[in-house]
Amino acid sequence: MYNPDMEDTSSEKMPLSQHLEDLRKVLFRALLGLLVGVIAGAFFVKPVLDFLARPIGGVGNLQVIEVTESMSVYMRITLLIGLIFALPWIFFQLFSFVGKGLKKSEKRGLIIAIPFATVLFLAGGTFAFFVMLPASMKFFTSLLAVDTSLRLSSYFGFVTNLIFWIAMSFELPLLVFVLTRVGVIKPDFLTKGWRVALVVIAVLAAVITPTGDPVNMVIFMLPLFVLYLMSIGLSMLAYKARRANESESPEEV
Repeated sequence: MYNPDMEDTSSEKMPLSQHLEDLRKVLFRALLGLLVGVIAGAFFVKPVLDFLARPIGGVGNLQVIEVTESMSVYMRITLLIGLIFALPWIFFQLFSFVGKGLKKSEKRGLIIAIPFATVLFLAGGTFAFFVMLPASMKFFTSLLAVDTSLRLSSYFGFVTNLIFWIAMSFELPLLVFVLTRVGVIKPDFLTKGWRVALVVIAVLAAVITPTGDPVNMVIFMLPLFVLYLMSIGLSMLAYKARRANESESPEEV
């Protein structure tokens, strides 16, 4: 397991097979943590179901037409709760793998980023539920001005997908920070490519948002572009810190 106080081995060269073996171990530990989170999440399914069903007046307003529908929804919600519970552990495992080629000071920076990653994910999920979901539901249910009967699996599949993908998109600043810290990208790349980024954000908004209307796309594009601007600032900080570390020590990172 990764320990930031271990002796710095950044200058050592490892074969590709060793990197792949380390990656396999990291993914296994991450999946094991997710399994533990899912088991713990099974005890919170009922209150989470009630909370997610508030926009449509409660679970009682949903219909079930298949025998296994309730079970599939139960497992979907359990998986989402388990993922949220296991996020810090999963991020720790991923960052420990990335940090193997860094110095001690740089590894500590990645450790600090773990709670930040969790907060960003939760912020994205909160934004999806309280901002995106009401706008999307209003669009869908009022499109043809007819009475709408919602299925249990359809509604919760829609909600969980929306929360997950928008929450993942909120990880952009942290991803940029980590990639800059390990030397994959530079701030100049982000500042010069903001026009391309805006086009990519528009495409992502069209794919991720559940509706194709411009209102919902703009609702998603604005915070994502703000996150991109935040990413530029974090990239500058990470690049400055990396240059400072390299100037202090001439060894190759």
